[in-house]
This record gives sequence, C-alpha cells and structure tokens, in this order.
Amino acid sequence: MSYRSIRDLDLKGKRVFIRVDFNVPLEKNGQGQMEITSDKRIKASLPTIRFALEHGAGVILASHLGRPKGKPNPEMSLQPAARRLSDLLGRPVKMAPDSVGPAVEAMKPAPGEVLLLENLRFHPEEEKNDPEFARRLAALCDIYVNDAFGSAHRAHASTEGMVRFVPQAAAGLLMEQELKYLGMATSHPQRPCVAILGGAKVSDKIEVIENLGRIVDKLLIGGAMAYTFLKAQGQPTGKSLVEDEKVELARKLLADLGEKLMLPVDHIVVSEIKPGAPHEAVETIPDGKIAVDIGPKTVERFAQVLAGAKTVIWNGPMGIFEKPPFDKGTVAVAKAVAASDATSVVGGGDSEKAVKAAGVSDKITHVSTGGGASLEFLAGIQLPGVVALGR
Repeated sequence: MSYRSIRDLDLKGKRVFIRVDFNVPLEKNGQGQMEITSDKRIKASLPTIRFALEHGAGVILASHLGRPKGKPNPEMSLQPAARRLSDLLGRPVKMAPDSVGPAVEAMKPAPGEVLLLENLRFHPEEEKNDPEFARRLAALCDIYVNDAFGSAHRAHASTEGMVRFVPQAAAGLLMEQELKYLGMATSHPQRPCVAILGGAKVSDKIEVIENLGRIVDKLLIGGAMAYTFLKAQGQPTGKSLVEDEKVELARKLLADLGEKLMLPVDHIVVSEIKPGAPHEAVETIPDGKIAVDIGPKTVERFAQVLAGAKTVIWNGPMGIFEKPPFDKGTVAVAKAVAASDATSVVGGGDSEKAVKAAGVSDKITHVSTGGGASLEFLAGIQLPGVVALGR
C-alpha cells in the first residue's frame, strides 16, 4: 500500500507529532524510583527523532507505557524515558504533565526542541479511539508521524484516530523499515521462500499458517504447536502439549499444504519440565514423556532447507527456549538462518532472544520491533495504524 515517509515532507518550522513506542520495562531502584532496564525501544526511535530535529522541526513525542487502565499511575510515568532520551540525544527533553490540556498546549516545542507527552493510556479515551481525544492530540501539531510499528495493530486515538485531524501524515524511518521488509517477505519474496513457525499454540497462528501457506515454498513447524500436527497424523505425542480441539484443523492444514509443510522428525523429551532435567533425543515420543525441543535430525533437516533459501521468515521458538538446555534447537535454527544467503525477517520476542543468544544479530537482515503487529502482518491482516497513513 502507498503511504508517505517522513523523508517526503517539509519539516522546517513545523511541529511534528511522532508516535513512538516507549513501552519500556521498568523496575524500582534502591531509592524507590522507577528505572528503565532496557532502552532498546528508545534507541530504535532515535533515527526518526534526529531526522525531524535536523530538518528544523519542533518535536512532540507520544507513547503508551504498560496498562494503567485509563488513569494516572506514577509507576507508569514516562519520566524515566524522558531522562534516558535526553542522555541519548544530548539535549534537553521537556516532560509534559499530561498528554492533552492547556498546560500541554503551553509547552508546544519551538524548532529544535523536544517535548515528551505523559503516558497516553492515563486517559481511557486513548484505547477507545475517542474522536475528541484524537482531535485534541492532533491540535498540538502540523504533521503526524507514526514510528510505533509495535502499536500499529491497535486502532487507538494516537495510532489511527488522530490521523483524520492532521494536515499531513507519514511513516517514520523505523515504521518504513518494518513495512519494507515485512512487505517484501510476504508480497514479493525472492525464492525459495521459507517460513519457520514455532511457539506453543496452533490457535495463536492459524491465520499466519494459512496466509504464509499461500506465499512460501516451505513451512517449517517447531515448538509445542508441532505436537498438535503430529497427533493429527496419528503419531504418539506422550504428555506433550497438544490442543485437542485443534487436531481436526491441523489435519485440514496438513492436507491443504501437503509437502510444503515440514514437521519435526525427532524430539528432545523429558519426564518433567525443569531446567537441567534428564533428557534424550527420540524419533517417537514415548508414553509419559514430554517433548520440549526439536531433536538433532530435525535441526539438520531444517538447516538443509534454510541453506538453499533466498527469503526466510521466522516467528516463534522451536522448544521451551527459556529453560536451557531446551533452547538448543532454537539457537541452532537461529545459526542456520544467519548462515543462509537469504534475506531474513525475524519477528517475535523469543525469536529475537534466540538470535541474540546465538550471537548472530548482525547477520539477520531485519528483526521486527513489534511482536503482535508482525504476527498480524504475517497473517495478512491490515494494521489500522498503517492503513490510516494511506488515507
């Protein structure tokens, strides 16, 4: 779909409202103050913020943080984000007392200044996409820029509603990059195109499987969702996680996708799930055993397919990744993706952690910043925040 980029607009002397994703993890320090434990999302927004400042704009930043349930909560204030952003930019970042209202309007930034609005979700109207709240946000600016891909699947006032009330709207540099790589992977991939899907439940990824099944040349399935497919084939699954109510659906997907779909041929099994539990690799899951990862033969088969790929899409771990040593299959897949000559697009928190754990982040073409948004994009669902930019 067509949308404008921040690069296409004249920003000089304009007030630019940038919807960012500063939904950062916080915890209390020894003095009882909230501190950021990872500033990755703030750093991801820097290119767009700097671009606007360098082109003569006054910048207004807006984000949600956590789930404050529509009322102010000091533990979910964006003040720690303002402090961190000021350090990263090397210039003052003014903190607004709210996201709308006379006090905020009095703080509108001049060219070269940065104002961060308080947590948008302190107002219930944000998540309700209330038109009046959206209009009040829009009144703060001349130009709207959405750089929060991780929130683009939400039709909220700051992601969708306010676009109706602004003279010009565009995608930020991070949003542009997300749409470029996810769009390329799903609409005109270089072939062979291979998708790897993992995670616990088939039900979470039905639309993704159906949509990618139409696009890719091979679909590799790992994680607990694989055992629902194996049960649909009549294979023993022991005490592994199976969605019994989805077995019939898995059977239909197996029939529809045929040889496109590859399932694990061996498994790492345990008697109980705990870190360091005794485990073994088996081709058939025994009664009483729980499969917790793909086995070495599956890793080898998946790696062979990935070695010949030109485009790779990956979402979800191959096993109980958070409990070593049951992360081996996921890490091995990360290394195989990195070793391929493919354009690789990785989405989802666990896949991103696997890429880091394998030490191959620099060999992945694009790691998406939006878990839920990337999943919906891969499912072929239109994202409200992106559709709004194309108006």
